[in-house]
Amino acid sequence: MLARAGHDVRFLMRRDLAAVQARGLDIRSHRGDFRLDDVQCFASAEEIGAVDWVLCALKTTALGEARALIEPCLGPTTRVLALMNGLGVEEQLAGWIEPGRVFGGMAFVCLNRGEPGIVHHLDYGRLTIGHLGDEPRQLEELRALLAAAGIEVVAATRLRRARWEKLCWNIPFNGLSAAAGGVGTQTILEHPGLHAMAERAMREVVAVANEDLATFEHSDFLDEGAVVAAMFAQTETMGDYQTSMTIDYRLGQPLEVDAIIGAPLRRADELRIDVPTISALHALVDSADQRMRTGK
Repeated sequence: MLARAGHDVRFLMRRDLAAVQARGLDIRSHRGDFRLDDVQCFASAEEIGAVDWVLCALKTTALGEARALIEPCLGPTTRVLALMNGLGVEEQLAGWIEPGRVFGGMAFVCLNRGEPGIVHHLDYGRLTIGHLGDEPRQLEELRALLAAAGIEVVAATRLRRARWEKLCWNIPFNGLSAAAGGVGTQTILEHPGLHAMAERAMREVVAVANEDLATFEHSDFLDEGAVVAAMFAQTETMGDYQTSMTIDYRLGQPLEVDAIIGAPLRRADELRIDVPTISALHALVDSADQRMRTGK
């Protein structure tokens, strides 16, 4: 969408490189299909060079590769937006990037990659963004850039709160989709046991989130009842959506278990909050992930 709006966008591509070079990038969206015919796509970050913004959309399983991929694109004023799931992502990037240049983004969107060069946008499309230092002027600059490209964007005054809010969906629905053997969201909603487990996990996430936010002197807490009602209502409109963990599970790829479930679980332990459902989910998904990685 940024490229369609006329911005100079340079894509780092691996699997899709040859297809996009040959045929462009095909977006099939419930909001209207479009194609980018002339795509600036590259096989390495070194070919891209220094940019104003880096949009990092790696899986957290590849977070260890981020520095080597991002550093060739950094100039003296480059800023980085981490469009990734989980907790603690921006803090890890800030270990080697100036913290004032780090932003986080949570995508509330149903989409899947199709064959090379094709993206299927199935539903929703909101992007919630925040600044690691919660600096409003910089955040507004990013919000205006994205909104001008037609992207539905919400600026979160507190990035950490926005991260926890996204985890209220990701932990139960991504976690259960893998724990139950690679199922879609409809299966979780319709199976009484899975539905109940998802709700328990969601309420545990809210409890940890609010205690965590309090330690950072945040006063804008999550409303447990409102969060549960909204998350289930949104999920019911998705059809049988295949979560990212469902797809990775079915493809035998590593699962984002640590950033999505492990890090929040460790935070619960630090705060001495009992979260039996999240703990059980972590054990099940971690076991599945180990099988993916070792073949055993």
